[in-house]
Amino acid sequence: MIVLTWVVTSVQGQSVQTYAERLGWKENDRVIIFHVDDVGMSYESNQGAVQALEKNLATSMSVMMPCPWVPGIVSEIKQHPGWDAGLHLTHTSEWTTYRWSPLSGIKATPGLVDTEGALWNNVPDVVAHASADEIEMEIRAQLSRARRMGFAPTHLDTHMGTLWSTPEYLERYSKIGIEEHIPILLPAGHNTLLLEQIHSGPLQGLKKLTAGDAQAPDNSFFLKAIQKAGEKLWQGGLAVADDLYISSYDWEFPPGVEPTDENLRKFKRDKYKELLQSTKPGITVILLHCSDAKDTFKNISDSGHTRRADLLAMTDLGLKSFCEKEGFILTTWREMQQRRDEISK
Repeated sequence: MIVLTWVVTSVQGQSVQTYAERLGWKENDRVIIFHVDDVGMSYESNQGAVQALEKNLATSMSVMMPCPWVPGIVSEIKQHPGWDAGLHLTHTSEWTTYRWSPLSGIKATPGLVDTEGALWNNVPDVVAHASADEIEMEIRAQLSRARRMGFAPTHLDTHMGTLWSTPEYLERYSKIGIEEHIPILLPAGHNTLLLEQIHSGPLQGLKKLTAGDAQAPDNSFFLKAIQKAGEKLWQGGLAVADDLYISSYDWEFPPGVEPTDENLRKFKRDKYKELLQSTKPGITVILLHCSDAKDTFKNISDSGHTRRADLLAMTDLGLKSFCEKEGFILTTWREMQQRRDEISK
């Protein structure tokens, strides 16, 4: 049994414990989850996730249950029972000619679907049309399919930030996580990197958590509200992360440089080194989109280069050596929740 004392994180600037410390790591430890999103979306996405996790730098992934390549990745997960694999809870279908529909059914959740019968291709349309009840119904349908397939997810997160987009959606997301005893992605510690990105699309909805001055220059209203939501998760028995970086998808490859594998690898490897050096003590989740994207991937999306660059970075021995040399500690949602459960014994 692990016995820990801790102080609630605040925005006042005094010395406080991180969630990493609460879970048994040391005060100055920088604990990292390199987390692969969008698994199950395509064959290339599955291959990218598998290759990344096999190299042991990326430590976690999450699966989009409404997508067509889910059986393939679930088969891989069953063959690797130690892998950290969660659900990338999916309430949008963003591509033009490659789309998916809700698992809850169009008749049961009509607010989730557009005129093609697919999930909306953007978060604002979901917010405009879908009730919190429909959101919850779809979360439960995706969890149910995973379990029917023999896949027990280690965590839950949210595709395109949909479940962060309104307080009502976030409440259902949190409620299900606590009820099912599955940790959810809602970092609630110092959130240094998150607050630098708070005005980006997927995170903007978190600003709705506060009734305070949404234009507050120091972001203190946002941080306090997020921390309050995170503390509820902790008190509900779930592990919580301290910080989140979501913006690697938007890093712009230098113009005029040929996107060869060598150049893509170097670009993202160097960017991830720079990002890692900016992390603060605590648990930081870094989102990735590893795909073994080749010529055919352009029929799905024009994001092939950034996704392939993530894969090349995560399989780069130099980046792995850098993490080891600098003392970064890699973890998983599975390990975090096991540590949290030990505290509750």
